[in-house]
Amino acid sequence: MTNTKQKLIDMLNKALELEHAARIQYLAHAEQVKGLNSEPIIERLKEIASDEQKHEEIFRTLICAYLGGKASMNLEKTYDANSIKEILEVNLKGEKEAVDFYKQIYKYVVDNKSEFQYEFETLEHQIRHVIIDEQEHIVEISNLLEK
Repeated sequence: MTNTKQKLIDMLNKALELEHAARIQYLAHAEQVKGLNSEPIIERLKEIASDEQKHEEIFRTLICAYLGGKASMNLEKTYDANSIKEILEVNLKGEKEAVDFYKQIYKYVVDNKSEFQYEFETLEHQIRHVIIDEQEHIVEISNLLEK
């Protein structure tokens, strides 16, 4: 395996760990939300958690099936929050950090296109798809925060 491919596997494993942690965090936060008009927020947090699970599956497939690597079973740090505002703010920060990191992965894939002769289009498409989903989460959470 080339160093380029191994570096991409390592980056995708970190992304997988971020998604795993995000899913757990969203589900835990959804259970904490209480109060008048809380149902739409709970529903949205659970929907985002479902999206994060799909991203986990995408990253696992890219790592294992396309790159011949081994998927991580670890997770990144999760963050607690107490109020609805804190829950939304901590998750908004996490989504922005994820987009920034996934853009680095995307750039790495594009910059090393020749190394991924038979995987490039799938790698490029799937990583871009996850970035688009995460950008949608940023907009939705920002709207809930009315920012």
